Amino acid sequence: MRGRRFGGAGGSTLSEMNVVPLVDVVLVLLIIFMLTAQAMEFGLDIHVPQVKQTRDTAETLPVINIQRSGLIYLGDKPVNINDMASEVARRYKGAQSVYVRADANTVYEPIASVISALDEAKLGVKLVTKPIESKK
Repeated sequence: MRGRRFGGAGGSTLSEMNVVPLVDVVLVLLIIFMLTAQAMEFGLDIHVPQVKQTRDTAETLPVINIQRSGLIYLGDKPVNINDMASEVARRYKGAQSVYVRADANTVYEPIASVISALDEAKLGVKLVTKPIESKK
């Protein structure tokens, strides 16, 4: 009886958890996550202007992006400025405001046109900026 209890010659098996498949699955998931995390980043290259005072917000609003060349996007899809307000209403039901994220080197005309079109549609405009990093 003593031999069986400690896995001796009595024929019982010693139960141990095999962690190799678990480690394999975790490593595969880690690799997949690392590869897809880069693709999940927002694809538009827009450098917003830096200002002294910024306000953090957790509000989720539609984002209108204006590239340096003047191209306008709603999220990551191109949008015509004449259809912009209707697209915001169609894609984001009940949206009262939008974020406008314009490249710092964009000429002012496309920004003013977007703000005017949004104001005409009675949508609030919140400009996206970045805080100036202090050199301490």
